[in-house]
Order: sequence, then C-alpha cells, then structure tokens
Amino acid sequence: MGLIRAGLRAVSSTMRDQWKEFFYCEGLDDDVLVVKGTKQVNGLFAGNRGSDNIISNGSGIVVNEGQCMIIVDNGQVVEVCAEPGEFTYDTSSEPSLFHGDLGDAIIKTLETIKNRFEMGGEIGKDQRVYYFNTKELLDNKFGTPNPIMFRVVDSKVGLDLDVSIRMAGVYSYRIADPVLFYTNVCGNVANVYTRDEIDTQLKSEFLSALQPAVGKLSALELRPNEIVNHNLELEQYLNQALSSKWGQLRGLEVVNVAISTVTLPEEDAKAIKDAQLESRYANQDLARAAAVGALKDAANNPGGAMTGIVGVGAVTGAVGGLEGLFQGKQETAKGWKCSCGKVNDGNFCSNCGSPKPVAGWTCSCGTVNDGKFCSNCGGKKPE
Repeated sequence: MGLIRAGLRAVSSTMRDQWKEFFYCEGLDDDVLVVKGTKQVNGLFAGNRGSDNIISNGSGIVVNEGQCMIIVDNGQVVEVCAEPGEFTYDTSSEPSLFHGDLGDAIIKTLETIKNRFEMGGEIGKDQRVYYFNTKELLDNKFGTPNPIMFRVVDSKVGLDLDVSIRMAGVYSYRIADPVLFYTNVCGNVANVYTRDEIDTQLKSEFLSALQPAVGKLSALELRPNEIVNHNLELEQYLNQALSSKWGQLRGLEVVNVAISTVTLPEEDAKAIKDAQLESRYANQDLARAAAVGALKDAANNPGGAMTGIVGVGAVTGAVGGLEGLFQGKQETAKGWKCSCGKVNDGNFCSNCGSPKPVAGWTCSCGTVNDGKFCSNCGGKKPE
C-alpha cells in the first residue's frame, strides 16, 4: 500500500470531487500538536459512509503546509507524508516516503516502515489518518526557579570565579520526527492532542538542560551579561543536552532560544569587579618588577645598555602610567642650578665654586632640618 501524488498543492476541489472519499485537516491551531483526520464522503456514496477507521483503495488524502500526515494500520505506522499536496491511497503500491523538509531525522524511520512491508505486510482492519503540526511552536516562556552556577573565566587576567545567575526568556520547538512522537508520546488519540498535555514536562526538562548548556558557554570566557548575545550556541548546547529525551525519544528539537534577562546577586557582581581589580593590580606589579629587572640588566651590560633601555621602554609602555617609576632618576640626571645660572651635577658650581644647596633649612645651631622645627634645639623654621 502507498500514496500516489495526485496534485502538487492541497487546494484543488476538482480532485476531491473525483474521489469517493478523502481525508483532510482544515488547519492546526498553535496549541494543537496532533489531530485525527476527518473523513469526507462524496456524492452518491455520502449515505454509505462506512467506518472512519477504514481507508478504501483509491481514497484521497490532502496534506497542507506545516503538516505531516501518517497512516496507522493496526497500531503500526505504514505511511508518512510531510509534503503539501493531494495524494491517492493505492493498496497495490509499496509504502511511499514523502518526508518533505523533516530532513534526516525521519528518513531511517521511513526506511524501517518500507522494509517491513517488503517482508510481507498486509492490509489491516483498523486504519487511521493523523495530522501532526510541524510548524515552529512559539512563545514557551521560562524562568529559572533556582539560581544556576556560571563559571566566569578570563585567562588574560587570571580570573576564575563561580557565580550564581537567574535567567528568563522564551524558547520554541517543533516536531522533527512525527513517527517517534506518535509511537512514544500520543499514540492513537481519539481526536486532538494539545500542547498543554506535554508542555509542563517539556519545560521541566528544558530547565534541567539549561545548567549543562550554560556551563558550556563559560568555556567561551563570557561575562554573565554577554550570554544574551550567544543564543545560537545555547540552542546547540540545549539540543545536545536534550538529545536523548527530546530528539531520540519524542522526535522533538529546540528551534530557537531568546534570553531576555540574566541577573546575579549583588555580592556576586561585586566579587567579579573585585577579582578584576585584583588581577589588574597583580599584573601591574609583575610589569613593574620586569621593568626594574630590565634596568638592572642594562646597568650590568654597558656594551648593550641601549638595548636594555629599549626593553624598559617596551615594558613601561605596555603597563601604562609607569613613567613615574623612573621620575626620581630623571630628576637626578638633570642636576642643580647655581645662583650664577650655571647648571651643575657635582657638589660645587663649576663656574663660581659655590657649594650645592642643601635640601631643607639650616638652624642657627647648625643643624640641617626638613621639618618645621629643628630636631636638635627645637628652634622654629624661619618664615
């Protein structure tokens, strides 16, 4: 048994008029995941409707955009069609594989169905048509009820700190493998299967997967406030964390995650700032030590003194603001200016022989002081 394409799109009324009976689904609301197909009987056959759970040979089946149709025969999925159009049910053909844009996730499942009938599958007595909503299911709000740990790492400044964060936002998901969803989740529903029957479970599992997914983001050396800019990576990590419960078991996948807020306690925010400052100061101390070492090397290597001085300049330039470290040495190199106008670097003026002025002031008792009172006799510094 299989499907033969009868029309490219599910919009033709002419083909429907030619069928004795056909199955269709008018549309799927955003809160509907699965609905049982409606059987329509035409013309002279309308009074002899027959069983809704039997598909007659030659019946028509209509599939719309954003839908995937499956035929279940005695509890087993025997047909899958995710391509929009009009199809004729033919019991003489083999199972058809119209997987549409569902991709590789469902191809293996479809091949299993085909192989089963090649080995002797028979037409059953209970046949049902179900339509699955394959559109992106939006506006699933979430918020972390408890803080989750986030490791703040910055290898450039040696920062490694664990903080607790809270997150809120929305995510979307879709049914990527309707066969798995039918087999492991909804089964033979009487009429409609809606999101409220599973969304509580999905949200709980989504929040559980946030911890390992956010943990992988820390390897990118992000600050907590930068998480909102890495939604694509978060989606990838969430699908990895949910692959067994969502992908392999239920045929679901996360499509999009939008983080609206990321907050952390004031003490954790302060801890990050303090750690950054400490790391900055530590790096400046190391740079100063390197600069002093370069000066010593230059002094001990007269032949390569210029090379040593250039090295000092490179180090101080990288640190920034370390020029003050050498200010005293530069002032010493400038010497002192005599009252006659001559600049000297010795203890006496080379022009007039006057002695180099002594720093501070000289008391009447002969003691040189630098305070306001003489350290020898207690005399006050002259005004």
